[in-house]
Amino acid sequence: MAACHRALVLFAHGARDARWREPFERLRQKLAAALPGCAVRLAFLELMSPLLPDTLAELAADGVAEVTVVPVFFGQGGHIRRDLPALLDQCRQAHPGLKIHCAAAVGESDAVLDAIAAYCMASLPGAPSVQS
Repeated sequence: MAACHRALVLFAHGARDARWREPFERLRQKLAAALPGCAVRLAFLELMSPLLPDTLAELAADGVAEVTVVPVFFGQGGHIRRDLPALLDQCRQAHPGLKIHCAAAVGESDAVLDAIAAYCMASLPGAPSVQS
């Protein structure tokens, strides 16, 4: 039985360069520390593992009852509008006991855009340094 009954899955595209994964892993670590009662996982569309269906299957097998998938994409392009809903439908059929929610792409959030805008302004020469 799982230590928790809910999970948060950060869903990213994936890349051939393994270093591309690093900021997503740092985000996962921050969330895992902030959400001790929630399983926090990374999953990818392609090119990296684990793939989203594999992650959701593992969580279902661990007894997780509810999952929220957060697309860590800047915008809602074809992968988010077409590919992700199809993948989620397949996973819902494969794991009918697993309740799967899906958030909008992180780049659709005004709070995320405000944070990025602040970072960009702080990156200008002479601006106060950016805190990480």
